[in-house]
Amino acid sequence: MTDAASFSDPHNAFCHDVSVRLDGRPGGPLDGLTFGAKDLFHVKGVRTGGGNFDWRDSHPPAEETAWAIETLVAAGATMIGKTITDEISRGIFGESAFYGTPTNPRAPGRIPGGSSSGSAAAVAGGTVPFAIGTDTAGSVRVPSSFCGLYGIRTTHGRVPVAGMLPQAPSFDTVGWMADDAEVFARVSAVLLESSIAAARPTRIFVAEDALAVAEPATAAAVEAALIKAFGDGTAIERVRLSPTGLADWSSHQAMLQGREAWTTFGEWIDGTNPRFSFEVADNFLRGIKASPEELAVARETREQVRERVHTLLADGSLIALPTTPFPAPPAGQKRSTMWGLRTGIIALTAVSGMAGTPQVTMPFAAVDGLPVGLSLIGAPGTDERLVGAALDAARRGARV
Repeated sequence: MTDAASFSDPHNAFCHDVSVRLDGRPGGPLDGLTFGAKDLFHVKGVRTGGGNFDWRDSHPPAEETAWAIETLVAAGATMIGKTITDEISRGIFGESAFYGTPTNPRAPGRIPGGSSSGSAAAVAGGTVPFAIGTDTAGSVRVPSSFCGLYGIRTTHGRVPVAGMLPQAPSFDTVGWMADDAEVFARVSAVLLESSIAAARPTRIFVAEDALAVAEPATAAAVEAALIKAFGDGTAIERVRLSPTGLADWSSHQAMLQGREAWTTFGEWIDGTNPRFSFEVADNFLRGIKASPEELAVARETREQVRERVHTLLADGSLIALPTTPFPAPPAGQKRSTMWGLRTGIIALTAVSGMAGTPQVTMPFAAVDGLPVGLSLIGAPGTDERLVGAALDAARRGARV
């Protein structure tokens, strides 16, 4: 182990109150690569901070190292530090009340997105070629979109979450991000324990209701990026995902996620009375308030979402949508303004969250020079195909 402050961190991406370095095993498929790990992943003998000093100080050092970290180190990658996260992964903007907000290297003066904010800033700023994070309601996909990176939310249950601080277990997934498609594919092969082959999809459904959630300029940029990346040789059709609207789907995810998060952290909150930012505290309060009847409806809705989405994807088709409804918003805005922005973001990220499907976001679109992601969703277990589609498009020059 070494001091995390011993390397340059110009974008405030790393937790400098924790010292950790795990050298990769020589000769592996990731030999020579370095990475950062969101401070929700345990490293044996080190306190997992979870983005909140009160959590860090009230828990002992970890007794195990997370499966994802051990697997990457065994494959030759060297972990150089823990990266900043929104508190207990309960934010979506990447703003940290405890560590300070990581900067967005691709959109100066704008937020990085969260909750895997430090991981995204570290990769986009070139400190490391890849980083790992968690994705419950968009925590890898959103910062990847805002920072112009390749990122993946894996099929729920596909990658072991052992040694990872949970939030809402029926939504929690391991994810990762990279600036280079080839590196993204190499890391994906290791963590998916599978081979990755570049391949163009045969059919893609464009989600019209997702485009409608996005700002017009973003919707136009993402559609143009889709045609550039996959228009030659892939059948592209338009479809509406939800009969009731994506905001309805996302409201039910928020209810289920909020209750699960309270189940995970409620006893600690009651006993510790920890400090929280406004957004995180509000998220927990909404989780407490959900009634049994409301939760029953939300669970029924999730089953309906899964049936709808899985049916569309059953023959190997993919769904395309904007990863976020707009590029990274300016930093330092009012809380009421940011809360309104959250609604549109979660409306898009809840599709995969409710369906339990994998989603890859690709840095193929931009609005006024600011990155915004194009996403592909596949059937459960088709993570490799999504990475392969991103790799194929990148090799053909799809990146902006």
